[in-house]
Amino acid sequence: MMITVVRFAEELVESSDGTVYLSIPSTKFGYHNWYHDILEAKPNGQILKYDPSTNQTTVLLDNLCFPNGVALPKEEDYLVFCETWKFRCQKHWLTGEKKGKTEIFVENLPGGPDNIHLAPDGSFWIGLIQIVSEGQGFLHASKLLKHLVAWSPKLQDFLSRVLFTKARVVNVGADGSIIRMLDDPSGEVISFVTAAFEFEGHLYLGSLTGKFIGKLPLSGT
Repeated sequence: MMITVVRFAEELVESSDGTVYLSIPSTKFGYHNWYHDILEAKPNGQILKYDPSTNQTTVLLDNLCFPNGVALPKEEDYLVFCETWKFRCQKHWLTGEKKGKTEIFVENLPGGPDNIHLAPDGSFWIGLIQIVSEGQGFLHASKLLKHLVAWSPKLQDFLSRVLFTKARVVNVGADGSIIRMLDDPSGEVISFVTAAFEFEGHLYLGSLTGKFIGKLPLSGT
């Protein structure tokens, strides 16, 4: 059995044959110091593949920029994964003539894509991390500032509350086109939304800073 040491696992999706695809945002930093990865701004991420027939885990894709969510369409012919700090999602073909190739699914998103989930109609819901204007530029303003943020949990907590004050999710079609976008621009109800999951006509929202799961009826939105 091939053993893979996982420092920071984010999301996984299982195909109908039991194959599991797992996103690793960073191979260098862990969950409790993920801020270090955004400060370093290097492609430390991976997508892993677990094959139940061989009981082995292998690296499917490497050198990714903070890959977060992973999802499969109903046909399971490709894998969609989010690269948060590149504001895009890519698709990796699992079958067919393009098998093994990776291409853009949707890019230039209005926020950093975090988790992605398949909707009942075959589209995808993506939670977008919203950072206030010039937020990333502020974080990378100087090496000294980056070092201060990297080694100060209190400063990281403060920046989370100051910079990530909005909420936004997008519904993206199977062709990569944005169907609709929902947001809380002031963060009055919910902020720092990282996941959106549709079930029985409602959208369930997860937040890194919220103390509740949001529930939004989709009828009329």
